[in-house]
Amino acid sequence: MEDLLPDLCDHFEDLVQVVEPMFGNYGGRETFGGQIVTIKAFEDNSLVREQVAQPGEGKVLVVDGGASMRRAMLGDMLAEKAQKNGWEGIIIYGCIRDVNAISELELGVQALGTHPMKTEKLGVGQLNVPVTFGGVTFRPGEYVYADNNGVLVSAQKLELPQG
Repeated sequence: MEDLLPDLCDHFEDLVQVVEPMFGNYGGRETFGGQIVTIKAFEDNSLVREQVAQPGEGKVLVVDGGASMRRAMLGDMLAEKAQKNGWEGIIIYGCIRDVNAISELELGVQALGTHPMKTEKLGVGQLNVPVTFGGVTFRPGEYVYADNNGVLVSAQKLELPQG
C-alpha cells in the first residue's frame, strides 16, 4: 500500500486528476485518502480549528490557504485533535508548523512547507466550497488520495482490485 497513487493511476487513469507536484509529506501516516471537506481561508485557521473538532472518519480536510508562506494553517494541537476525531488526513495549500510532533501522529498531513508563525483567529473563511490549486479543483464530497508520490482527486471512491 506504500505506492498507492501509481496503482490508482494505472487502474483508474480516466477517473483521476493528478495535482501538480508541490506538497511535502509531514504526517505519521504517509498514505491516506478519503472524502473531501474543504476550507478556503487566508492566514486564518479558525475554520480548521472548528472542523478538526468534528468527527472525520473517512474524510480528508483540504485547506486552500492561498499558498501563503507567511503563516502556518496547522500546528500540533489541531493535528492531534484531528487524529483523535478520526480524520484520515489534512492537505494544506500553505504551511504547517510543529513538524516534529505532527510526524509522530497517525494522521496524513501534506503541505507546501513549514513556517513557525501561527495565524490570526478572525473567524474568516469559507467551508465546503470548491477550491482550485495545483491544476485541480477539489469539490466537497469527492475523493482525494495522497502518498509520497503526490496527490490525486476523483469524483468517486476508488478501490484497487484485491490480489
